[in-house]
Amino acid sequence: MTDTTDTSFPPTLNLDGYTPLPPGKIATIVTHLEITAQPSALREPPDSGLTLERVDAPDTGWYRDLFRRIGEPWLWYSRLRMDEAALRGVIADPEVAVHALRRNGADVGLMELDFRTPDDVELAFFGAVPELVGSGAGRFLMNRALALAFARRPRRVHVYTCTHDHPAALGFYIKAGFRAIGRSIEIADDPRLSGLLSREAAPHVPVID
Repeated sequence: MTDTTDTSFPPTLNLDGYTPLPPGKIATIVTHLEITAQPSALREPPDSGLTLERVDAPDTGWYRDLFRRIGEPWLWYSRLRMDEAALRGVIADPEVAVHALRRNGADVGLMELDFRTPDDVELAFFGAVPELVGSGAGRFLMNRALALAFARRPRRVHVYTCTHDHPAALGFYIKAGFRAIGRSIEIADDPRLSGLLSREAAPHVPVID
């Protein structure tokens, strides 16, 4: 059989087949989700010892460290690429609510709500450190995220997840009440090749350089 794959670069997106990527690039399918009314709370684990606290004007070093501890296994890199001024401008904005999930005094999760667009709240970042995945911490965090978001009486709350995330992430959002409304393809430089993330991060996404 003749191989008809187009290996020229930059490639043209093939909407009915394969599109080759240059070495050093990664691609992910992003699912966009929304919820328009506050749902019933998810069942939480009893006596979890978890608390959620808003962090006003968070220190960028603290934020980057927590962001990395939560997101490195899933190739979270967007906030790590931002320079200090740009990152500070976002997370210190009074309409961006950064919350730390805490257990026994330690920061173990992050929940960030972006209220900068009227009536359209974005659950911008949401996650817990790897050792808490599957513990019920996500349900604890989601219940509070949606309560805080809908306290503003928005038209909707939206979030996205992608195929680099934990494989249970999409199902979790749907169980929480979100519905999928669209998909997109994101292509970016692999952050492991620049040293932004560890080369050993996200082994489910092979490094190709």
